Amino acid sequence: MSYLALKHLHVTCVVLSGLGFGLRGWWMARESPLLRHRLARVLPHVVDTLLLGSALLMAWLSGQYPFAQGWLTAKLCGLLAYIGFGTMALKRGRTRTIRLRYFALALLAYAYIVSVALTRNPLPGL
Repeated sequence: MSYLALKHLHVTCVVLSGLGFGLRGWWMARESPLLRHRLARVLPHVVDTLLLGSALLMAWLSGQYPFAQGWLTAKLCGLLAYIGFGTMALKRGRTRTIRLRYFALALLAYAYIVSVALTRNPLPGL
């Protein structure tokens, strides 16, 4: 697979992951039973596995790695925050209010990751 095809796969998975998280957050806020549907529980793992796999392969092919490239380190830290906030938003938050707050934080972390990826700057906007 060419690097360009891999990048397209990665960007597609970024969009699908973000849209899927947004939809599941909407269902969480509305307390919809769709959040517990089998497809809503399995498909995000498939998309996120492809997303992570494509990221790792692109890093290997390009020779750019976290802790050697500041912007990739920032993306990795943002990803860890996104995962933590997302888990609290969709599964572990005790109340709906707490889950909504974590959902907002997860969306901010997602936006941060995307902005760092686009600018290749750990402090986008500066």
